[in-house]
Amino acid sequence: MFRDSFPSNSEVFWKRTAVLLVLPMLFAAASVAQNQNQNQPGSEGAGPAPNAPKQLPGLSDPSVNIVPVDESYVIGPTDVLYINVFHDKDYTGVYPVSPDGMITIPLVGEMKADGLTRRQLGAQVTEALSQNLKDPEVSVTLYDVRSKKYTVTGQVKRPGPYPLTRPITVFDAINDAGGFADAFSNQKNILIMRGTERLHFNYKDYVAGKNLDKNIPLKNGDTIFVK
Repeated sequence: MFRDSFPSNSEVFWKRTAVLLVLPMLFAAASVAQNQNQNQPGSEGAGPAPNAPKQLPGLSDPSVNIVPVDESYVIGPTDVLYINVFHDKDYTGVYPVSPDGMITIPLVGEMKADGLTRRQLGAQVTEALSQNLKDPEVSVTLYDVRSKKYTVTGQVKRPGPYPLTRPITVFDAINDAGGFADAFSNQKNILIMRGTERLHFNYKDYVAGKNLDKNIPLKNGDTIFVK
């Protein structure tokens, strides 16, 4: 009687075998459910869409960190754009222009940005997105100007490189750099280096109303040197 109250060796064996067979199936089912949940849209585990634009922290307001540029500004290679597609965050974000002048739009593909103004590129993006969205509203701004710049060096208060975001003359560029560092700065013979070309500007004469036609418009890559 006492011996019969305990399970036999064979019963113990089959119970353990059943547990070993069922446990892997339970773990597998839980893993499949977890993967399905992660792949659901909006879930925490969901990854970005293919070719999604870069999202930068703190850029929920499109006016933050945007570089003001003239309407005539022509986009160039390595510039960084902020494209805002109203009410559609999947397309809104930061788009770097590649060295060959292209940007990549999600679900659209590559698009040439080099050589276009912001308005022209906006119209081009709008037309492309119209195939996937109804009446898309697109705005293009500059997040970082890298393709065009000039440099002010020497005896100025704020020497360094400056983005060439609008038409600007040597007179305005010196003022944007804080003006002359001190009274001993040479204001009569300011040097503009443009490749192998050397140009000269007399700041003092210009302020006095002389040689007003000598205020040189700057080009990409120019360097202004104040002695």
